[in-house]
Amino acid sequence: MIYCVEDDDNIRELVIYTLETTGLKARGFAEGTAFMEALAFDTPELILLDIMLPGEDGLELLYKLKNSSKTKDIPVIMVTAKGAEYDKVIGLDSGADDYVTKPFGMMELVSRIKAVMRRSGKVPDKADLEINGVKVNVKKHEVTVNGKTVVLTLKEFELLERLMRNQNIVLTRDQLLEDIWGYDFDGETRTVDVHIRTLRQKLGESGSMIETVRGVGYRIGGKDEG
Repeated sequence: MIYCVEDDDNIRELVIYTLETTGLKARGFAEGTAFMEALAFDTPELILLDIMLPGEDGLELLYKLKNSSKTKDIPVIMVTAKGAEYDKVIGLDSGADDYVTKPFGMMELVSRIKAVMRRSGKVPDKADLEINGVKVNVKKHEVTVNGKTVVLTLKEFELLERLMRNQNIVLTRDQLLEDIWGYDFDGETRTVDVHIRTLRQKLGESGSMIETVRGVGYRIGGKDEG
């Protein structure tokens, strides 16, 4: 169960609808009081928390969450119209796991939620992924294409795994750079393009399943055969 605390009815309903259509259960709250009351009876797997709320704002609620033994380990993604660097730093320093600024794409939000849940151990990674004959064994770090082993570098492997786990979702170059190379990596997004090119080459004909979304990033489409 994912809790979405958002006072804008349209945004809250759209987020809940999107999450449920992607297989994630969700419940919405328009303000903090009802949200905190619900926490007394249920522990969600993740919380989407808007900063600008009536009554207690999101940062005050975040402080309460992170200072309670019952809720301190629940992952929190701050969702807000505030885009200033100061607000982002305050949110992350206060214990938020990620920060999404409005307006945001629904599929990007779903991708970020799944990434945070994986990092927090809320969603166990599958040992095997398979799409269109390309099979990834995460535990063994092995990749096969139609049964034949393909040797990838560590970054190529992580790139392929990330794209396959987010099938049909466009991942931006910045997302991939941040997730795989880390916040402190001082390269440019061109690094992602170079690794995508070599990855496609190593996958042979199956490399065409990695689609370029012009001006945005990459995704893996196709029917999942796994």
